Amino acid sequence: TAAHFPIWLVLVGNGVMIALSAADRKSGRAFHAAALAHGGSSEGEPALREQYNPDFFSAYVRDPDGNKLAVVCRGFVQDPG
Repeated sequence: TAAHFPIWLVLVGNGVMIALSAADRKSGRAFHAAALAHGGSSEGEPALREQYNPDFFSAYVRDPDGNKLAVVCRGFVQDPG
């Protein structure tokens, strides 16, 4: 099995992104909503992104300073709630 890391620093096509691990999709949705409520902007609504992997659920935001952040939840093909 793949190693589980709580945080990743990723170089992507549009800069550096910090990705955080979420325990479940509900936490991922809450992260995205909280970021928007505190002045962030959406770079990708919370969703399953099967183009990366069948269980890859993520959401993307930019904070008010322009930093790109992501939250990722893996391990669930069906949404457990």
